[in-house]
Amino acid sequence: MNLNATSNIAARKARWRDFYDMDKPPSHLFLIRYSENGGEPPLPNPHAKQERIDWAWDLYENDMARTEWLDDDSIPHLNPYTGTEIFAEAFGCPVHRPDFTNPFARPLVQNASEASRLRVPDLSAPCLSILFDIADELRARGGPEAIMRLVDIQSPMDIAALIWEKTDFFVAVIENPAAVRELADKVRLLLTAFLDEWFSRYGVEFIAHYPDYYMPGGVTLSEDEIGAVSPDVFEALFLPQLTMLSRRYGGIGIHCCADARHQWEHLKRIPNLQLLNLVQPVTELQEAYQYFASQVPQMHNWCGDGDPLSWTKHWPEDCRAVLQVSAESRSQALEQAHKLRALFEQRNSKHAR
Repeated sequence: MNLNATSNIAARKARWRDFYDMDKPPSHLFLIRYSENGGEPPLPNPHAKQERIDWAWDLYENDMARTEWLDDDSIPHLNPYTGTEIFAEAFGCPVHRPDFTNPFARPLVQNASEASRLRVPDLSAPCLSILFDIADELRARGGPEAIMRLVDIQSPMDIAALIWEKTDFFVAVIENPAAVRELADKVRLLLTAFLDEWFSRYGVEFIAHYPDYYMPGGVTLSEDEIGAVSPDVFEALFLPQLTMLSRRYGGIGIHCCADARHQWEHLKRIPNLQLLNLVQPVTELQEAYQYFASQVPQMHNWCGDGDPLSWTKHWPEDCRAVLQVSAESRSQALEQAHKLRALFEQRNSKHAR
């Protein structure tokens, strides 16, 4: 890594840390969605291990070169990408591997009795050990300063819902919550064993699986089943698991693409929620920017329409958000980055006075 790239990445990390610091004036960050590497990743299947490594390395080199000419807030990273199946598969779930999209897990157990007999697997499960093999090779190539992207992690309850046939699972959520909690606890034990090993090997800073935001520490995951349950169920079964993970790792980032407006109040209760990503219709996201402004940094799938320079005008002054801006060419990417950097530096100077 050359000195110029090292300096650029250090500056970006510093901006992210300031962004998360609620004691500092609110700020915005931006990612320019433009890449000159058009290669599609191979599907994350076991037989494609070397192809996955080579694709991730090519992407990393491309992104490192990008830091030399494009001044946004993206951070080059090593991407051992996966599907959603990995932890359910470790418990023994069969996996369907389509020819055209990522693999996914099929249910393993049909009822509470079968769920209670499951044992917590260890990290030698092939579907997990291959992830360390891939990450080890990428880290060997990139060196100790290279940042790793976290694999696709769902919440303990969401993984439990993959393992347990969903019709019976949701009945048990109401009629046998102790059995659901028992399975979620087993999943959390596997997750924490995996994350403890992951962070010990590759460091505690990382890029979230989705979307690709920088975390100086903590954990990130997807939480989608909350859209299908009541606030009372969220409080009884989901919130404790999220709280334990956030406290264990010193913070949490959450992606949710479910229709979960009824859970927003409870999301605010998660300790040290570092960033919230919602994938929802525009009208709901317009409300989210207002609702979470003073408490949670946000990075949603919609930031605004028209000129990106106008998007932040519709947000509260205390909002902290990451803008995702598309560019069709290098020249357009450079122009957008120059204008947004000037806008945000002016904004930050005003807040600092």
